[in-house]
Amino acid sequence: MGRLLLDLGVVDQRTIQKYRKEAENIGKSSFALAWVLDQRSEERARGVTIDIATNKFETETTSFTILDAPGHRDFIPNMIAGASQADFAILVVDAATGAFEAGLKGQTREHSLLIRSMGVSRIIVAINKLDTVGWSQERFDEISQQVSGFLSTTGFQLKNVSFVPVSGLQGDNMVKRSTNAAASWYTGNTLIEELESSEPMARALHKPLRMTVSEVYRSMQSPVTISGRVDAGSLQAGDALLVQPSGEKAYVKALELDGGQPVDWAVAGQNVVAHLAGIDPQHVRVGDIACDIRSPVPCVDVFTVKILAFDVLMPAQVDVHRGRLHGAGQIVEIVALLDKAKGTVLKRRPKIVKPGSVARVVVKLGSKVPLEVGQRVVLRSGGETIAAGLLE
Repeated sequence: MGRLLLDLGVVDQRTIQKYRKEAENIGKSSFALAWVLDQRSEERARGVTIDIATNKFETETTSFTILDAPGHRDFIPNMIAGASQADFAILVVDAATGAFEAGLKGQTREHSLLIRSMGVSRIIVAINKLDTVGWSQERFDEISQQVSGFLSTTGFQLKNVSFVPVSGLQGDNMVKRSTNAAASWYTGNTLIEELESSEPMARALHKPLRMTVSEVYRSMQSPVTISGRVDAGSLQAGDALLVQPSGEKAYVKALELDGGQPVDWAVAGQNVVAHLAGIDPQHVRVGDIACDIRSPVPCVDVFTVKILAFDVLMPAQVDVHRGRLHGAGQIVEIVALLDKAKGTVLKRRPKIVKPGSVARVVVKLGSKVPLEVGQRVVLRSGGETIAAGLLE
């Protein structure tokens, strides 16, 4: 993504040269472009993305917000938080010999499951480092076929999947078409063209306000400033809102879009910064929901969810993830196995749920959290994603 922002002029060559020099000092000269979004010292030292990084760019027709989510398995909760805010996804796979095969057995598959589980239906697969294998069309076709296979089993419709051969380091097929003769066989869209042709999800503009809190901090404008995505409804300066699960009321002093642009109002689909008044900082936490006072999101510690199992499920301890929110819970009851297509009951109270099956389960949490019907949750255990589904 660093190369994309460089080629679009969002960052300049001087900044990249500065990053390259700093990266060389710690023996990671090839990471200069990654440092455009990896700003934390720990991320730079380890060479992996840890938290979600955001940046904006515009083309002639569209304004985009990048959510650069971590891929390393240690930081999957942050990846879930990023995927939950996305309209569509770019899945980057490494075409280098052996690297793709290792990823397919590891994180690439889990990332695909999580992206689809969060409701993302449009995915662009950037087959990176194809220059390291001589821009081999055979390698591109091999990877495309294998990725198509598991994306299809994950639930993606192949009409919503695109493949673009790129070189992130050199910039081929990112914004401009590759001029390398060895890549002349590819006549499809560049990565930016694929992004421009992608449609955002339908916005819940006329529903009550729901804004997931991604960050809480003190700013010059307010002792309590929050940032996050407006999931539903709208808000404007002067509005009163309720923060759940604390149940505390707050007022919106001022609003900004990501990037610091002051605005009077914001609507579903936008990432915003809201400066609040009338609320103590201890009552606002990452993962909370800012909502409409007249129609607040309920807080529950027991819920029923229709899930797709990725592993064997049985009554057991699980970690529950919904966007930035994650907490300890337990599957206390498997109500029924369901028909995948019709949703009808196949078997009541089974002892286990096999991978690939759909079931209705009851989950109990250690404390009350803001959840409501229709929201998507992910269940994890032992560092693995075991199921995902919709609250009923």
